[in-house]
Amino acid sequence: MQFASPPSLSLGARMIEIARQAWPVLVASWAGIAFGVIDTAMGGHSGALDLQIMALATSIYVSVFVGLMGVVHALIPILAQHYGAGRNAEVGRLWGQGVWLAAFLCLFGSVFLLLPDMWLSLSGNLEPEVRVGVRNYLLALALALPAALAFRSIYALATAVSRPRTVMIINVGALGFKLFFNWVFMFGKLGLPALGAAGAGLSTAVVSWLMLTAGLWTVLRNPWYRRFQPRLGRPRWRDQAELLRLGIPMGGSYLIEVCAFTFMALLAARDGMYVTGAHQIMANIAALCYMIPMALGISTAALTAQAIGARDTALARINGRAGTTLVAGTALVTALMIVLGRDTLLLLYTDDAQVAAAAAVLLMLLPFFHVGDAMQCIGCYLLRAYKIAVAPLMMQIVALTGVGLAGGWWLGFGPGRGALTGPIHYFLPDAPVGTTTLWIMSTVGLCLSASLLFLWYAHVLRKQGSSTS
Repeated sequence: MQFASPPSLSLGARMIEIARQAWPVLVASWAGIAFGVIDTAMGGHSGALDLQIMALATSIYVSVFVGLMGVVHALIPILAQHYGAGRNAEVGRLWGQGVWLAAFLCLFGSVFLLLPDMWLSLSGNLEPEVRVGVRNYLLALALALPAALAFRSIYALATAVSRPRTVMIINVGALGFKLFFNWVFMFGKLGLPALGAAGAGLSTAVVSWLMLTAGLWTVLRNPWYRRFQPRLGRPRWRDQAELLRLGIPMGGSYLIEVCAFTFMALLAARDGMYVTGAHQIMANIAALCYMIPMALGISTAALTAQAIGARDTALARINGRAGTTLVAGTALVTALMIVLGRDTLLLLYTDDAQVAAAAAVLLMLLPFFHVGDAMQCIGCYLLRAYKIAVAPLMMQIVALTGVGLAGGWWLGFGPGRGALTGPIHYFLPDAPVGTTTLWIMSTVGLCLSASLLFLWYAHVLRKQGSSTS
């Protein structure tokens, strides 16, 4: 058994342990988001054309990368269960198989990055220079994809064996390099030509390979990781099939969440420029808030999977309860902070009065959206700890895509348009009906998803209890 001493089964002790392992994951996640913030801020100084190019190209890259990243993250529960069972050699061997999986997925993902016209066809008539810029940007990001996906295997290993600071240090350190290489490539410093938006993509590629180098050096040279004998080995199709059985539905789940925001942004544009800006502010704050339950969910899933591997069902259950309690508590605190800090948030994001007015109305919905988002997040991660991913994916398709996105379109912009106009104008005067409907239905979808996921989790616990009695 992997634990040096029996861990405490008190709820408070498990909450402290989950929080201790979650904060480095949170910092690393926020550092990852900062890459996009840096590109956007520096792109704004490079010119409106570069900003448009980066907005389009980044949305394409994120859709591809996040879906593939979810597949690689199947390593987390698999490695954590082996670690909990004390099978250290299996941890090192399967990590190598995860690196091979990342390489295979890279070949698949590069096709979508190198053929941008099939994506841009959804954006209508674009200027030729925009299409060329997007193509060049995505070419640079295609160079980044192999390193970025391989680094996620290192992220999965560090998370599974409760060493999240490994990735946090690398992510935070990479921010300085990202700023430097953006400055060099985008604005043509140190004798190099100014590449604009393409320079931001090239900067991401360089920094991604530097991060992978640092991660590999840590895993292969750090004495603590030697117990796992990490090695690449040859690809074994049985191992690849095991990873894909869990990874494909996990990747699908990640993709559904990302695409929901993408399509909401496309639909919100129908309400005009100011509402589009307000929606973007709302989406950005929601994404930042989401990182908290996500970090707690990842930490909870890793510790729960370790306990499952060690055949300690009591510890697995108390970990799940502790993680759920933490997420619910932090979600309520975050919701309260959004309510109390709404005016301050708007000042940080915009000085346009019309955008601020639209955002102020939409932000009244965000506390409810965040609580639903947080609870469906922890529900997903709890099931992933038990290597259950297909059922959650089906539930999310129904709740998030069917009820949330499709329902929002139907009632906000489709045949049922105007059905919620009365209640919206009563509770949120002057709210943009279409975009407000999107957020209301998304909140309903998230709450439905959370309810379904926890019902399934309760079913899993009952089934586990009956099998051990």
